Amino acid sequence: MSGTVPLSPLVHPERGEMTVEAVLRALADPVRLAIVRQLAATGSEIACGALDVPVTKSTLTHHLSILRQAGVVTGRQDGTTRFNSLRRNDLDALFPGLLDGVLAAPR
Repeated sequence: MSGTVPLSPLVHPERGEMTVEAVLRALADPVRLAIVRQLAATGSEIACGALDVPVTKSTLTHHLSILRQAGVVTGRQDGTTRFNSLRRNDLDALFPGLLDGVLAAPR
C-alpha cells in the first residue's frame, strides 16, 4: 500500500441538471466570484494551487466543490493535481448574458 489517500471523484451536473438558483448561490460568495473571475480572465484551466484567493487549501477545496456542484466550473484530475475551468459554453447556453453581467459588475 502506497500510503496515499485516493482523491474523491469530481462531481459535475449535466447541462440539463443545472439551475439558475444554484448558479446564483455559487456566484454570490466573494471568494467563489474571485475564482470565476480568474478562470474567465485566463480562458483556460487553472490548477487549484495557482488560484489567488485569501483562503486556506481546505476552504478553497470547499469553494471549488460548490462551484462544481452548481455547474459553474468543471474539474479534471491529472495525477495529484486538480485543474479547474469555467463552463462558459454551458452557462451562456442556459442563462444568456448572466455570466457576462456578473463578471462586468464592479468589484
